[in-house]
Amino acid sequence: MVVATAMPHILPQHQGKAMSSAEVPKFVSPAEYLAAEELADTKSEYIDGWVRGMTGASVRHNQIKMNCAIALGAELKGQKCRPFDSDMRLRIGGSTQKKFYYPDLQVVCDSNAPTDVFQDSPVLIIEVLSPSTRRYDFDEKMNAYLQISSLRCYILLEQHQPIATIMRRVEDGFLRQQCDGIEETIDLPFLGCGLAMRDIYDGIEFTPTSLRELMSEYELTPTMPQSVTEK
Repeated sequence: MVVATAMPHILPQHQGKAMSSAEVPKFVSPAEYLAAEELADTKSEYIDGWVRGMTGASVRHNQIKMNCAIALGAELKGQKCRPFDSDMRLRIGGSTQKKFYYPDLQVVCDSNAPTDVFQDSPVLIIEVLSPSTRRYDFDEKMNAYLQISSLRCYILLEQHQPIATIMRRVEDGFLRQQCDGIEETIDLPFLGCGLAMRDIYDGIEFTPTSLRELMSEYELTPTMPQSVTEK
């Protein structure tokens, strides 16, 4: 069952506690971040001047991610659009602000140069939700991803049940849908294919319950921007 809800507005950023002066991170330039990341043993994300370390993922998380990569890789074989897994960075931003993330999967039709260490123009982004990262994926990252002018669809996948939240580009913003059930397929007409939930969750043993994001958590407030601003 796919449930759609119109959502032409950008989502609110997650609000954390204010930091003391001793906790304020040192500003790092994009060039400094990229240079350090090439030498680092672990991955870090970059958000407008500060760096956030990434934790390791579970077997279940990686299995779902790889299932998506295998399925989309087979569908897109020989075509211009290609999937990239979480070893490939995604760069977002203009001249004054920059973000670098490692999406679980991104599909790119207009790739950067072969020597680049990031992509700029994905048409599809997929994140597999984890308890420690789901707030980032639904708030901070969604805000950033939906501002990518090339993006056609952002998919968030639950780990413990066959549930997908889909942000799909429409004429005046993005339409939020929910795909619920192993027999469903996520239609990706801009790629000329679909992504079957049975393929996404191949080999996954489901548990009785799963966390779900409530639409009420993203109701508009007067302080929110009134539309998604494209680059």
